[in-house]
Amino acid sequence: MTLKTIRSFKLELEGADDAVYSSGEVLSGQVVLELNQEIKVRSLKVQGRGVATAHWLENRSVGMNTAYNDYTSKETYFRKRQHLIRDNGDMTVLQAGRHEFPFSFQLPEETLVTSFEGKHGSVRYWVKVKLHRPWSTVKKIKKEFTVIQPIDINTPALLAPQAGTKDKMARVWYRNFGQVSVTAKIDRKGYTPGEVIPVFAEFENSTCRAVVPRACITQIQTFIARGTTKQKRSAVAALCGDPVAPRRRESWHGRAIKIPPIGPTILQSRIIKVEYVLLVSVDMPGSSKLSLELPLVMGTIPLHPFGSRTSSVSSQYSLDPDWLCMAVPDQPESPPDYSSIISEEDETEQSVAPPQGEEDFSGVLERPLLAFVQEFRYRPPPVYCVVDPNPQPFYTRPRCMTC
Repeated sequence: MTLKTIRSFKLELEGADDAVYSSGEVLSGQVVLELNQEIKVRSLKVQGRGVATAHWLENRSVGMNTAYNDYTSKETYFRKRQHLIRDNGDMTVLQAGRHEFPFSFQLPEETLVTSFEGKHGSVRYWVKVKLHRPWSTVKKIKKEFTVIQPIDINTPALLAPQAGTKDKMARVWYRNFGQVSVTAKIDRKGYTPGEVIPVFAEFENSTCRAVVPRACITQIQTFIARGTTKQKRSAVAALCGDPVAPRRRESWHGRAIKIPPIGPTILQSRIIKVEYVLLVSVDMPGSSKLSLELPLVMGTIPLHPFGSRTSSVSSQYSLDPDWLCMAVPDQPESPPDYSSIISEEDETEQSVAPPQGEEDFSGVLERPLLAFVQEFRYRPPPVYCVVDPNPQPFYTRPRCMTC
C-alpha cells in the first residue's frame, strides 16, 4: 500500500477552536477521511479522556552516588469510547473519496476540574482517533479541548470581607530595632480576572529605619503524589508603596491592584490545587520581611451589580458626582398665589348655603340618626411679601423681658 492512499485524516470538533466546555455538556465532532483509492479498514474508534497528572523528581546523595525519587500520581475524570467502524472480524472496504464519521460525547454531570498546565503537573482533556488497517501501523490523531468549571463569586462566603493584622520585631543579631505592624483589609474574597482589588492597609513603623510596604497577588500551585507535597509560588501582580519613615505611620485608602488574565481557582482535584492569596508585606532592611496573607478565590462568573452589598442606596449616590453637588437654595421660593390654588368655582362649592325656609323636624325621632360632617379645607396663607406689612415704629423703645 502506497503512502498516498490516504489523502487526509482529520479530526474536527464542532464550534471554534478555542471553545470551552463544562460538566454535563455534549462534545461532538467528526472524523474526516479522504482517500485516493479504496482501502480495507479493520476498525476506527474515537476516545475521550480527562486526566490529571502530577510528576517530579527529587535527588538525594547516597555515599558517592545520587539517588532519584520518582513521585507520580494520576487521577482520571472521565473516559469514553465510541466505535465508528467496529472490528467484527471482517474487513470494511472504504471507496475512494471523502468519508465523514460523526461522533458525540457527553461530559460527566459531576464537577470537573478546570484545565491546567503547571510546572509539576497538568489537567488535560482530549479526543483521540485510532485507525487500524491490516498490515499497517495504527494511524492516530489527538486534539485537546478546554474545560472550565464555573465558579460563581456571588455567594455569601465569597462576598465576605477579608482582614488581618500582623506585627514583627525587627532584629539584627541580638539587637532589637523596634516593631513593625501591618493591618490590611479587602472588601470581599471572590474576584474575577480583569477586576481591580482596592487594598486598605495601615503600616506602623516603630523602628529607626525606613521600611517599604508592598502588595502582590500570589498563585500557589500544590502537587500531591505518594503522600508528598510539592509547592510552587509565583507573583502574578505587584504593587509597591512609598517608604515609611522611622517612627511614622502610613495608610492605604483603597490602593488599586489589577488582576491579570489568570486561571480560576482549582480545589476539586485530589492531586493538584491552584490557590491565590493577596500578600501584603513590609521590607525591613537587615531583617526578614513581614508578610500578611489574605485568601482570594478567582472565579469565572463576575460580581452581579444588584446582588452585592455595594449596590446599596448610599453607594449608588456616592458614584454620582451630581448628587454631591446638591445644596439647599440660597433663598426660599415664595408660596403660590391664593388664586392659583382656589378657583372661584371651588369657593362657590365650599361656601355653606343658608337653609331655605323652615324645615319639618316632626319625624326626626322616627328616622335613623345620621351624622353630618361639614367638610372644611385649610385656606392657604396670604401672598408672600418680603416687606413686613406691619412694621414696628422706630421710636418704640424695646420692651425689657424682665419687666
